[in-house]
Amino acid sequence: MAGHSKWANIQHRKGRQDEKRGKVWTRLTREIIVAARTGGGDITMNPRLRLAIEKAKAANMPADNIKRNVDKATGNLDGVTYEEIRYEGYGIGGAAIIVDCMTDNRVRTVAEVRHAFSKYGGNLGTEGSVAFQFKHCGQLVFAPGTSEDKVMEVALEAGAEDVLTDDDGAIEVLTAPGDYEAVKNALEAAGLKPEVAEVTMRAENTIDLAGEDAARMQKLLDVIEDLDDVQEVYHNASLSE
Repeated sequence: MAGHSKWANIQHRKGRQDEKRGKVWTRLTREIIVAARTGGGDITMNPRLRLAIEKAKAANMPADNIKRNVDKATGNLDGVTYEEIRYEGYGIGGAAIIVDCMTDNRVRTVAEVRHAFSKYGGNLGTEGSVAFQFKHCGQLVFAPGTSEDKVMEVALEAGAEDVLTDDDGAIEVLTAPGDYEAVKNALEAAGLKPEVAEVTMRAENTIDLAGEDAARMQKLLDVIEDLDDVQEVYHNASLSE
């Protein structure tokens, strides 16, 4: 099945994330703490914690740090209590933006998010104002040149919902959130390593932005992502130079 071309945007996003490695451990620490607090410290019984620890290891977080954060969350050590909050709004050209935060001070966080939106050309919306434009799902993306037949055979056999081939040759596997791990493990066992593998909020449709509009949108996204309490930013803009 054909899908919208997104390989360049995925590579661009990965590049921006690599530039901000300093914040990665902070965000992963919060995710580990919240995952362990809500689902317990046993990774065999807590898929969210399993995924958080997998990401932490991929980011070269030491095992001692990971264990200490799990212990904080499960009461073995004193730690900060974080609250999860989602904000929704609009960026340049009406592009939809979802901002997931973890915070120990809700008042500070909403003020910072609202300020970022208003100062850089966006508008903070109400709960539910844009979430309907996204799908909560597992997403695995394979580079152009990967065998479409092999990906499709393995993914669908393992329980994937859909396999999309984008205009630029990238292959995208979509799963229900609960099936993500099983599908990912099956693909990797078959020697198929995804470039991107995550449970995400995937935009159902995209808005193309170019030139000055694309630059303004990227600035807005950068400012939001740089806020201390922001964990993830999802949007439906397709940015080109």
